[in-house]
Amino acid sequence: METTRLAATQNPEVRTEEAVAGTDTQDAYRVVLFNDDVHTFDEVIFQIIKAVRCTRAKAEKHTWEVHNNGRSVVYSGSIVECLRVSAVLEEIALKTEIQTG
Repeated sequence: METTRLAATQNPEVRTEEAVAGTDTQDAYRVVLFNDDVHTFDEVIFQIIKAVRCTRAKAEKHTWEVHNNGRSVVYSGSIVECLRVSAVLEEIALKTEIQTG
C-alpha cells in the first residue's frame, strides 16, 4: 500500500483505491474550470496541460466538456495542489473554483 501511495503522490493521475472511494483527505478538493466566450480552444488546452500536467488528449476532453457543459472538474487533490492548478489556469484569466469533495 505504501508503494501505491508514493506512486500517487509522484503521478497525480495514479490514484489509490482509498482516494477513488473519496476517503483520502489528500483528494478532498477539486478545481472546476468554467466556460467563457473569450478564450480559444487552443488557449484553454495549452493552459490545462500547463496546470494539470496532463496529455493533450485529456486537456482536449476537459476543454470540450467545459464547452458543452459549462464546466469541468480538471483536477482533484490536496488544497495546496488545487491552489497551484487554479493559479496557473487563472494566469490567462480563466474562471475557476476550488470545491470540497
